[in-house]
Amino acid sequence: MNSFTKIVDEIKNIVSLDFKSKKVFDKDVANILGITQMNFATMKKRNKIPFTELLDFCAVKSISINWILYGQSPESLVEATHKLYVVKYFNEINASAGGGSNIENETIENVEIPEQFVLSLGGEKELKNIEAINVSGDSMEPTLHYNDIVFINRKKTNLSRGGIFVLRTEYGLLIKRVLEKENEKVEIISDNKIYNKQILQKSDLEIIGKVISRFGKTY
Repeated sequence: MNSFTKIVDEIKNIVSLDFKSKKVFDKDVANILGITQMNFATMKKRNKIPFTELLDFCAVKSISINWILYGQSPESLVEATHKLYVVKYFNEINASAGGGSNIENETIENVEIPEQFVLSLGGEKELKNIEAINVSGDSMEPTLHYNDIVFINRKKTNLSRGGIFVLRTEYGLLIKRVLEKENEKVEIISDNKIYNKQILQKSDLEIIGKVISRFGKTY
């Protein structure tokens, strides 16, 4: 996946015709994406990709986000289009340390993913089970970060081998590492060590699905 700087350069190339002879600066890209210059500078420093804003930009320009993320030029449009796959994306849903939402009642958008990314989701046959939502909060750092897009397989609800799952609980929609315990109990673990572990009854939560991949910051 391209770095923040490379993505910004690609956006500059795409919008350069709109600016005619004027040079496109970082502040122009920030305005185009609807990001304040202060937040833009922070994202650039941390190499944090603004996925939601990129999706909106790509929708306006009628291009696919994988051209931005993977360095594909606009000239490859015709050739690449047939290699794209679509996944349901609930862009208004955020889950992590709490404050969840009801997936079934949210507006669904589609996010296009490149052919090479499909393999990380289990292959084309699994796409019908895949949905994407946003991460909010820092409870799963350094594994998952704020504003990451995570891909969930809703058919994978077996906790016996552990892993990171999306859970619906009385606290809201959570993304946590989960381990099965004795007596129908489960251990809810935040990868960020400043958060304490929790023990819940299995009957007190609903397993939405297992997190199998993500778009987000690369270290």
